[in-house]
Amino acid sequence: MDLAHALDGLDAHPWAAVSHAYGPAENLPGLLRALAAGGEQADEALAELYSCILHQGSVYTASADAVPYLARIAAAGCGTVEVLGLLGGLAESEGEWDGARDGDRDGEREGGGEVPPAPVRAAVVGQLPLLLPLLADGSAAVRQAAAWAVGQTRAVEAALPALRRRWASETDPVVRGELLTALGRLDRSGAAAEVGPLLGEGTPAPLRLAAVLAGLDAGEPWTGAHHAAVLALLPADRYDLDRREPLRVITEELLLRETPADRDAAYALLDRALRDERPEVRAEAVWAADHACQLSRSAPRRLLPALAQLVADPDVAHLLGNLGPAAAEAAPGLAARAAQAEDGPADEALAALVLVAPRTAAPLLARALGRRPRALEAAAGQRAPADAPFPFDPELLAAVRARLTAGQLGGNEHHQLFRLVRQWGRAAASALPELCAVLPHRPEAAAAVAAVAVDGPAAERDRAAAALREVPGSVAAARALYDLTGDPEALLGALADRLAAGPYAVAEAARAAAGLGPEALPLAPALRAALSAGGVPDTSPMPDTSPMPDTSPVPDTSPVLEADLAVADALWRITGAAAEVVPILDGVLRRADDGAWFDRTAVRAARVAALLGPAARPLTARLDGLLADRVKAPAAVLALLAVADGAALDRGRLVEAALRAAETGSDLRGAGEALAALGTTALDDGQRRRLADLAGRDRRIVGGCFAGAGIRDDEALRALLAAVAGG
Repeated sequence: MDLAHALDGLDAHPWAAVSHAYGPAENLPGLLRALAAGGEQADEALAELYSCILHQGSVYTASADAVPYLARIAAAGCGTVEVLGLLGGLAESEGEWDGARDGDRDGEREGGGEVPPAPVRAAVVGQLPLLLPLLADGSAAVRQAAAWAVGQTRAVEAALPALRRRWASETDPVVRGELLTALGRLDRSGAAAEVGPLLGEGTPAPLRLAAVLAGLDAGEPWTGAHHAAVLALLPADRYDLDRREPLRVITEELLLRETPADRDAAYALLDRALRDERPEVRAEAVWAADHACQLSRSAPRRLLPALAQLVADPDVAHLLGNLGPAAAEAAPGLAARAAQAEDGPADEALAALVLVAPRTAAPLLARALGRRPRALEAAAGQRAPADAPFPFDPELLAAVRARLTAGQLGGNEHHQLFRLVRQWGRAAASALPELCAVLPHRPEAAAAVAAVAVDGPAAERDRAAAALREVPGSVAAARALYDLTGDPEALLGALADRLAAGPYAVAEAARAAAGLGPEALPLAPALRAALSAGGVPDTSPMPDTSPMPDTSPVPDTSPVLEADLAVADALWRITGAAAEVVPILDGVLRRADDGAWFDRTAVRAARVAALLGPAARPLTARLDGLLADRVKAPAAVLALLAVADGAALDRGRLVEAALRAAETGSDLRGAGEALAALGTTALDDGQRRRLADLAGRDRRIVGGCFAGAGIRDDEALRALLAAVAGG
């Protein structure tokens, strides 16, 4: 392909008629020209093309239209490796997100919805006459990229013969490995037949690793030969263009087979790697072990003996902290490491110990407070702590008091100290002088002041109240003064000022007002005035079973919706006027049905609706519409149980919605609450079996969940589901 003709027809193409992630694709001609021109501008253009036509793995109508030009540019030898990577990514896309739901997933996208992958993949298949010759290019890097891109097309008839021919003649080990992977995508059994002879020691590492992965992909039984091959390959460099961290990938593939034998194989592999003498091998194994613990409920128990020997490694300590009390076996080692000289690893070890064995950690934290920021953060509850508040320790309280008088505190230390004292409440009463002293320049201390003084003698309460009154205009100080004295005057004034500010301030003030209940009645006019244009209710009669008509302007930011929701919640708790509140909730629910960024707002709106009970029955249709969305479904189930006519509810449908949310890990806590609220009588036999499977299986409900919070959520939901299934 001559580069001079690669862009033929570019200007005549109707780009304005097709869309990418950000809207009409009128900018694509300029990007494609820059890509073909080479140099620094080509790098920038390639990055922008990824963002536009393969945004977070999603494809659009413009993606297919760009493919012929990209293929010609690659065939002309301009940035061939990089452009083949983009073409392979376009062919690989599975169109995971539904455009109608997630067309604005990252807050920037303005374009039309995504398209199914078939048209885009077909467009890449249509360019195979230009791509297949690149399998024989003089550059090994180009041949590898071509093998990867061609393998992503799934075009068995057109691509498989070419890949087989190249496999028969290719000599470069890296390219051969990529070819084997590509063959496996199109013909798993055929690729698996090649694996056996390639597992031996004489096979170059890239090809040997590709053989291991090809056997896994084909579902071949895991054998001692596979085990030996992987151990011999460690540390396993990444050779192919698709799967990073090979040991992590192999571990995941074995665990997802969900058989005892494959789990044993994964754990045996990790145990050996974790005990390897080479630091780089252990580092790779720790990363894979972390992932295994996120995937498998049995992984922590099986891997802890090896992990407990590596507590000096900050990554291991972090992993143990994520496991919480389940990692108690490692507590002695963590304590010994945490007691060492001031350094980052000791801090990470103590942070883990805070989560694993908090009572053991408390005196160690006391002796090093000010030098262990991660540990203090964990103790203050800002890193998914153990379920109970951090235990009170007199030595630690003395250290906190000393830090409060030390003057300038670094980073967020003052916030964390206040949170810690607040957890202890009256037990930390001796810290009241220090808290009052910092209060004028740290109003965030107000909640801690109230917590330690509220149950104390009158003299202490008076002293605390006097200090709080010296911080005018602070909502935190006014709230603490109310908690301490029961006098709402200062708080009402501070909240009224905040209700006249922007949406973040309105939401904060409305939530505080809601906590006052009827005492906040003087704020009702200010709350109504703080509603956005889209949140002002229509005063015309509303049908009992239909959503309000969409007549009001639609704010497009989450803070505005959150502010309106907080106002609705506050007005209900203050006035109990459903006729006023229900239309506001209806507006929030309607406007929140516009992309995944508003999912949590819709969930919170459904939970507020549940507070209203039957008074929110006009929202039934709107809430019912949330059941189809697995993120929103649990809150919708709880709301419908509270709001709708019980005789008219299809409980089997509600169970199905909650079960789907649990099975997909979309809202673990909400799904558990919904299933518990529905009870066992609503389950049919099939649903009982599914529930029992969720509770009893080894695979976590959220595979690849984020660190400790996800692991603990899974454990909590497993216990709840077991109780529901057994009930």
